[in-house]
Parts: sequence; structure tokens; C-alpha cells
Amino acid sequence: MASQTRGAIAAGHPKTVEAGVEILRQGGNVFDAVVASALAACVAEPTLTSLGGGGFLLAHTADNRNTLFDFFTQTPRQSPTEPGDFFPVDVNFGNVAQEFHIGLGAIAVPGMAKGLLQVHQQLGRLPLNVVAAPAIHYARAGVVVNEFQSYCFKILTAILQKCPQLQPLCVPNGTPLAPGATFQIPALADALEYLVEEGIRGFYEGDIAQQLVKDCQAGGGYLTLEDLREYQVIERSPLSTSYRGNTLLTNPPPSSGGSLIAFSLALLEQVEMGAIAFGSTTHMRLLTEIMRLTNQARTDGYDSHLYTSDVAQTFLATEHLQPYANSLLGAVNKWGSTTHISAIDGEGNAASLTSSNGEGCGYSIPGTGIMLNNMLGEADLHPAGFHQWQPNVRISSMMAPTLVLRDRHPCLVLGSGGSNRIRTAILQVVSNLFDFGMSIEAAVASPRIHWENHVLSLEPGFALPPEGFLQDPERDQISRWEEQNMFFGGVHAVGLEADGTMTGSGDRRRNGILAITTPERA
Repeated sequence: MASQTRGAIAAGHPKTVEAGVEILRQGGNVFDAVVASALAACVAEPTLTSLGGGGFLLAHTADNRNTLFDFFTQTPRQSPTEPGDFFPVDVNFGNVAQEFHIGLGAIAVPGMAKGLLQVHQQLGRLPLNVVAAPAIHYARAGVVVNEFQSYCFKILTAILQKCPQLQPLCVPNGTPLAPGATFQIPALADALEYLVEEGIRGFYEGDIAQQLVKDCQAGGGYLTLEDLREYQVIERSPLSTSYRGNTLLTNPPPSSGGSLIAFSLALLEQVEMGAIAFGSTTHMRLLTEIMRLTNQARTDGYDSHLYTSDVAQTFLATEHLQPYANSLLGAVNKWGSTTHISAIDGEGNAASLTSSNGEGCGYSIPGTGIMLNNMLGEADLHPAGFHQWQPNVRISSMMAPTLVLRDRHPCLVLGSGGSNRIRTAILQVVSNLFDFGMSIEAAVASPRIHWENHVLSLEPGFALPPEGFLQDPERDQISRWEEQNMFFGGVHAVGLEADGTMTGSGDRRRNGILAITTPERA
């Protein structure tokens, strides 16, 4: 029997973490563990991720190789037209409601299954049937629903009710499963066993692919067999930047989240933080202004050049950054459905995986329990409007799996769910760590703010800003939340101290969990 691997995993559900821990106990490395956790999350966090969605995994290997595996969703090869099955639904987070579009016409080419299997094939060392075993067991035996997952079922009830296969499992008789209930999805266990036996061709060319395409073509979707067969996982060089002397690696273009985080940190680095108190009016104004300037920079040309090879380098160049920095310093002187897994092992490997199914499109492949994504119906991903996409390109995403290196070795692994709030959540956690000297646990747990579309959202812990704080009182608003909420992201993070001690935190906004394995001494 292989010896247990020392490691740490933080994720959004106890069973997600438990699956990875079990693989570490069996001698797997961090990549085996993260793939096992991601498969388990499809069972334990079914509203947040799916084999029918997509994601990114940022890998650091013990021999100091850094690779970003891009397996996010792709636009169909068919030119966009008005789809036959595409309609809006509202998702209410409590203080904020957001409109999404679902239906077969909202499905983009999924990449999750292919991405996980490619990472496992290249970087894992245990057999796939061993790695998939925890998820298969959970799908058959069931997972106890916690308060957060019950909340997710509740806010997505309108979508889940559209799905004949998942409706009776998640929202029987229109009522979301309550905390303490058991969620079972045996069809997904069957699909995972098929995937283990047939490999990736089974999903992208075999029975699963054939059924998906048949339903799309008959029901008003876009996907074709060619879309699935030709889908490729793209291995990219991570975007590398620095903050307060630390090397930070994150998701490069054509996804925009990583570059926007790098831009925000470059602005924040212009400010001497020593005299600024956490949660003060000055701190709040600083963060708000950085978020505002970052949004402005997007509209000033970044988004329109996402597919230009040097867009990130140009965007972060001093001559481009300086006008925004000057504006920031002037201001200082005056005053969602996504999940994440972070893991590190004692061999020097680290993995940061962010994945999403959007909100789901309301359709699952019959006999599989796999709901497909609604990435063509996400307004955040299509700022130019729906049905305007360039055919057969990787969709730009806000997801930003991130690593921080010290002397070329990983000292911090983090990422978040939360749509447009991903970048502001990661910005604030990184700043809490390196500007305020917080522990990972405190940095993740501390209250957050988010500025977007003239609305300043505040979690408890930030005082109501004084009169005159808002630049445009006629348009700007303040939304005070009564408690911390998944709206502000879900940053799951692990770290390695200089003495080798492993630490971390699962974000309580999304019921996050941390586990650390320490092999017993012989």
C-alpha cells in the first residue's frame, strides 16, 4: 500500500475535500487529489459545477513548471442566430437579483470532463478508477445537504424545475431539499463509471455526445458533434505579476479576470498601506476607487482586445497604468455560480482549480445526471450582447485560479467563485495577507466590499460611509448586507509557511472546508 501524501485542501463542501484527502491517503499527488475533489464537487456542489461546464486549473509542479490548463467553455462553430430555446430567469441573492438566460440555446461547448481527464493523465499517478471512486460512491450513497447547498437549490429552483431529471432530486414538488436531507444522483455514478471505462471519447464522441447533440439539434440549441469532437484543452503560460515583492501567477487572456486582478494590485501597490486601518473610510474609498478604475480600464479598450496576443502586457505597462494610478492617488489624498478548490502537497506540487456550470441551462443529458452550462446566456460573459459571439473561440471568463510563489516555490494557493465578484474577492484577500499581515483564515473571513454599476455593496464589518463618500449621489447607491453572502465570492485558500507548516481556510460564505493531511511517522 502506498504511503500517505502530506497535503492541504480547501474547497466548498466537506465531501469535496474528503474525496481529495482520501486520494492523498492512498498516496496520490495533489493533481490526483484535485481531480478527485472536482469530480466529487459535481455531486456535493451540483448547482455550482458540472461535467457539463468548464474551468481552469493552474498547476505548479515540483520541478517548477507552471501551466494554466484552460478547459473553459467554447462558442459553437455555428454562427449565432436567434436560438429556438433561450429565455430569461431571475436569481435572487437576497439584496441583489440578477437575470440569466437558460435553455438549450444557452449551452456552450463544455470542457470540464476533458480538462480533468487531461490533467490527470499528464500530472496524476493513481489510476483513474481510483481517483473517480469517491465521487461515484457519493453519487450512489448520497450526500447530506447542508444549509448552503439548500440555499443554492432554493435560489435556482426556477432553473432546476425545468429539468425533468434533476427536478425530483433537488426540488421535489417545487420545494428545495432542506438541510439534513440526502441528495442522491445514481445516474451521475453511472456516467462517471462510463467515463472511466470509455475515456474522454465516450463523453465527446460516444453515447453521451450523441444524445446531447440530438437533443440540441431537435430542441433549439447550437451544439454539433464537430463542436464536441474538436474541443481542445489549451495549455497556457500563466500571467505572471508581482505584488509587494511576491510573484503572483494567475489566469492569462483571453480570460480577463486574472489581468484585472493584476491591474488592481498594480494600482494598490502605488499606495503606502502602513497608515491605513482595515475597514476605515480611507480603506473603503481606496478599494472602491480601484474597483471603479478597473471597470473603467475594461471599457477603455481592454475587453475589445482580449484576443490580441500582448493585451495583458500592454494593459499592465507603466505608460498605460500611470493615468489610472494618478487618478487613484488623487482620490486617496482626498479622503457568483462557481466553485473553487485549492490544494498543495509536501512534494512541492500545487493546484488551483476554479470551475463553473453558470447557473445550469435547465437541461441534463438523459441517463447521466449531468446538467449542461448556460454560458451563452451569461450577460457577464457577453458584454456586447447575446448571439454576437465569434464562432469557435474560447469564452472569456472572470475565473482566476491564482498561485503566489516565494523563491519559485508555492506559498499560497487561492481562487474564488462569484462571477464579477471573483476579482474583487481575490484582490481583497491578497491585500489582507500582504498589506495587513493577516493569517489566511483571517484574510478570507474578513468583510468585503464590491463596487459595480454605481452600487457599493458592503458586508457587515464595514461602517456606513460618511456623507459625501459617493461621487455621484444621484446615481450611486449603497447596499448594506445583513450578513456575509456568496454574492461576495468564496475564496478557498491554502498556504505553506517558510518552516513547512501547512495552513489555509475554506470561505464560510460558501460553507468552505479545510483539511490538512499529515502522515504518521514510522
